[in-house]
Amino acid sequence: MAITKAKLFDTAQKRAAELMKALGHPARIAIIELLAERETCICGDITEELPLAQSTVSQHLKALKKAGIIKGEIDGVRTCYCLDEEGIGEMEALLKPLLTNLTTATKDNCC
Repeated sequence: MAITKAKLFDTAQKRAAELMKALGHPARIAIIELLAERETCICGDITEELPLAQSTVSQHLKALKKAGIIKGEIDGVRTCYCLDEEGIGEMEALLKPLLTNLTTATKDNCC
């Protein structure tokens, strides 16, 4: 039976990787930027704002929701999406120290 290498890393490292993977497509960055800009839930407007098919946007929304970066609320036949405050807070708590460490390390880098 194969052993997964993911078990060798701590929970914070695995969660940070999961969040970064969810953000690993420009369409997903565009979606969260749009949600942040609007500061409200968006139902059908996302597809109108992006140069992508509705089915493609839905796949990206699903990935962001699964990672806990956005949340969706059913409104009749549509789902309204907005940023998930807890997920964004968790992302900041995990990634800010990592970025700070990387920034500090590059200042002391010998290359």
